[in-house]
Amino acid sequence: MSLQQIALVTCQSLGDYTANADSEDERLYRYLAEKGHKISFQVWDDEQVDWTAFDAIIIKSPWDYFDKINAFYTWLDKLEAMGCPVLNPVRTLRWNADKQYFKDMQAQGVKIVPTVWLEQGSTFDADSVFTAIGRDKIIVKPRVSGAAKNTLAISREEVGAYTDRVNALLQHEPFLAQPFLEEIRTQGEWSFLFFNGRYSHAVLKTAKSGDFRVQHFFGGSVHTPTPPAGMLQTATTIVEQFAHDCLYARVDGVELNGELVLMELELIEPFLFLSTSEGALDRYYQALQQLLEQPVEGKA
Repeated sequence: MSLQQIALVTCQSLGDYTANADSEDERLYRYLAEKGHKISFQVWDDEQVDWTAFDAIIIKSPWDYFDKINAFYTWLDKLEAMGCPVLNPVRTLRWNADKQYFKDMQAQGVKIVPTVWLEQGSTFDADSVFTAIGRDKIIVKPRVSGAAKNTLAISREEVGAYTDRVNALLQHEPFLAQPFLEEIRTQGEWSFLFFNGRYSHAVLKTAKSGDFRVQHFFGGSVHTPTPPAGMLQTATTIVEQFAHDCLYARVDGVELNGELVLMELELIEPFLFLSTSEGALDRYYQALQQLLEQPVEGKA
């Protein structure tokens, strides 16, 4: 195979992610370069980049895309129009950017955390939301979001203190509400990693004491127990249904009554926990090779 020109897409500033993200991105960069690929980091919204110069454009860490979602959609349209080979596929990135994808998955039998949709410009009706969800504490977050941005944990008793804030946020974008799951605090949240549709490894993310957010920059920690077989099978089925042609996929979920209930299907820019599993980098590389050897979306 001839030398491959590969772009690892990132953003201008990784902000809170820097310590963790830089190490994973740099580790992946070095590994692919050692395998003979010509790798370069490219910022997704840098107007000077010639995207047609690459044999593959890997969406790795554009972690500000949800702050610039219209520009991100425009960029995806541009890549598609130019016939650029993008991993993951552009159609998948568009679909996965808005959490309304839950509706598609639920329609095909995937168990999703119960969700109430809060449309942009609407008024937050706390009583109806709490009644619909059936819990005394809820999570409210944007439909297009990441890094726990504008994510609020609200109990029924304290809802009055949050109503004005939620209504103000709803003037700018749509949100969703879901039950606050104590299981995330007590058991943790699973992430199952797949490369080109094949299972690679899993991690269990736990929040620090007193918090509900499992992200490392909020004090969360990562563990590597062997996942229950039934939950792994559920995650595998989800990937087979919705991400079989993706270089990478991360299935995030929580164990409820012995079953995996989906929190998110991450197909745009998930952290891949490559350092937590021996051989994960090579499995990523092998998946990339397989995709490079077949037609990639946008490239004849």
